[in-house]
Amino acid sequence: MQFDHLNRRDVITLLGGAVTLSPRLAFAEASDRLRHIGILMSGAQNDPEMQARVAGLREGLSRFGWSENRNLRIDYRYAAANAERGQQAVKELVAQRPEVIIVTATQMAIVLQRETSVIPIVFTGVVDPIGSGLVASLARPGGNLTGTLLNEEGIASKWLAMLKEIAPNTERVAILSNRQMGFFDAAYGATAQTAAKSLGIQLVANRFSDAAEIQSTLDTFAQAPNGALLVPPDLPAVLHRDLIIGLAAKHRLPAVYQAHFWVRAGGLMSYGADRVAAYRQAGYYVDRILKGAKPADLPVQAPTKYETMLNLATAKALGLSVPPGLLIAADEVIE
Repeated sequence: MQFDHLNRRDVITLLGGAVTLSPRLAFAEASDRLRHIGILMSGAQNDPEMQARVAGLREGLSRFGWSENRNLRIDYRYAAANAERGQQAVKELVAQRPEVIIVTATQMAIVLQRETSVIPIVFTGVVDPIGSGLVASLARPGGNLTGTLLNEEGIASKWLAMLKEIAPNTERVAILSNRQMGFFDAAYGATAQTAAKSLGIQLVANRFSDAAEIQSTLDTFAQAPNGALLVPPDLPAVLHRDLIIGLAAKHRLPAVYQAHFWVRAGGLMSYGADRVAAYRQAGYYVDRILKGAKPADLPVQAPTKYETMLNLATAKALGLSVPPGLLIAADEVIE
C-alpha cells in the first residue's frame, strides 16, 4: 500500500492506531494544530490606534514563537467604543471557546468576566483591577484573569504637575469622567488630592452620562477663571473625544489626557502608558497560558513604558508658552 498521499493521522487510522510516534514526530504532530485565542478591542477595526495595538500583540507573540496562521488562530472582535456592541462581541468570542481571550479597557474586562469564569482572560490597560473585582490581588490574581495595569497610581500627580507647568495660573481642575464608573476616585483619588493641595489646585468632579451633560458641565465650569481640564482613562469619554477637545478649545481650557491619540486629534498634551507596549507584554501571558500556566498564578504587571506628547499648534491657539522642560520630556511633538 502506498501512503505518500496520506498524513500521519490517516496512516495511524489505517494501522488500527497501534503506532507510537517518536518524540520528534510527536512534536511535529502537536505543531500541526493551531492554538486558538480571541481578542476584544475597545475601538473600531479601522482605527489606526487599534491596528497599532494588534500589531504590538503580534510582535509580542512572535517573541515566543507564536505566529498567526502558522501555529495560532486569532478571532478578532471590535466594540467600537459602543457598550451594546461590546457586549455582543463578548458573547460571540466566548461562544468560540478560545483558549485565551485578550481584552482592553476596564469596562469590557468586567463584562467578559461576567460571561465566563472558565476561559483564561488577559487584560491590558485596566484601571484598579482589585477595586473593580477583576483580581483578588496583583501578586495572586486568584481567578481566570490577569494582565497589565493601565497606569500606576502616582500618575495623577504627574497630570496635575503638567497642567501647572504649562499654565501656572491654574487654580481649578475639572476631572471629567462618566457617571457610571467611578474609577478615578478609586485608582487615583488619594494621590490626586495630595498633589492638588501641594500645587494650590482645587479639584472639581465633573460627571457625565451623555454628550449633552459633557457640554453643560464644561460650559458651567469654564465660567470661572483659571480653570483647566483633566480627562482620565474613560472609555465613554473616548467616544465623545471630538466634543471634549472642541469644548476645551472653545473655553480656552488647558487640558491633559491619558493617551496620545487625544493629542493627535487636537488635544493639548498627554501622559500615559504606551498602549502598544502593553500589548507586547500581553504576548508573555498568552504564551505562558498556552503552555499550561493558570492566570490565577501570573501576577498583574505595571506598564513598562510611558510616553509624553505635546501639540504645539493647540498650545499656540490657547495662548500658552510651552516650558522647555515639557518640550525636552516629550516623546513626540506635533507642530
